[in-house]
Amino acid sequence: MHLTLVRNATLILNYAGKRLLVDPFFAPQHALPSFAGVSQNPTVDLPMPIEEITAGTDAVFVTHTHGDHFGPVAQDKLDKLLPLFCQPVNADAIREAGFTAVTPVDDETEWEGITITRTGGHHGRGGVTEIMGPVSGFVLRAKNEPTLYIVGDSVLVDEVRESIRTHNPDIIVTNSGGAMWDDPDNPGERTYILMDATETIKIARFAPGASIVAVHMEALDHCTVTRAELRAAADAAGVPPHRIIIPAEGEFVAFQRG
Repeated sequence: MHLTLVRNATLILNYAGKRLLVDPFFAPQHALPSFAGVSQNPTVDLPMPIEEITAGTDAVFVTHTHGDHFGPVAQDKLDKLLPLFCQPVNADAIREAGFTAVTPVDDETEWEGITITRTGGHHGRGGVTEIMGPVSGFVLRAKNEPTLYIVGDSVLVDEVRESIRTHNPDIIVTNSGGAMWDDPDNPGERTYILMDATETIKIARFAPGASIVAVHMEALDHCTVTRAELRAAADAAGVPPHRIIIPAEGEFVAFQRG
């Protein structure tokens, strides 16, 4: 298996002989409004042409339909006939966008020798979760492949811990940019809607046998955790680099079972 971080939460996975695209977000640099008054988004450009990202794609996974995970450019550029796996609440909207092979994963499904299990999460805590809406993650399992858990846009909550206990993943992809949003429970303040460095380190400790791949960093202006800050925090906590892997845009990471 190998994984390439494209940008933000967009991943290319080579898994069980299939090329899988996760949370495609293809907007050009600075094409979208600011979320935090710092910069227009995305703050960095794609590291490769869209045609290179999509070439040979066998299936698409969408954890939720926020614009930085399944944006209009991706919807326009992707082959509408591709198998696409999503949470049930988003299936109709994705079909309305023209995709014809949409599989809403309620619990678990099988595809081409890969077992796909949908997991839960919370895109923040308190009242902001209603603003953000429902989000999901996915666990992938296949013969002779590591078990992969894509957490999705979630802070560290019981659903995430339970998914780790249940599936015992070899690799956990965390969205670790510490993105913040206006807190409806505390006007004038902002609250985390993604894991920060502290929660990413807690994941590494909670799953001591897993490799953590931290993404969703340095691409949107409301993300507060940089790669350097996460690495420094992990070092200070005694978590070695092979336990928390922090890829740059376009970086390729290879794994083998065990």
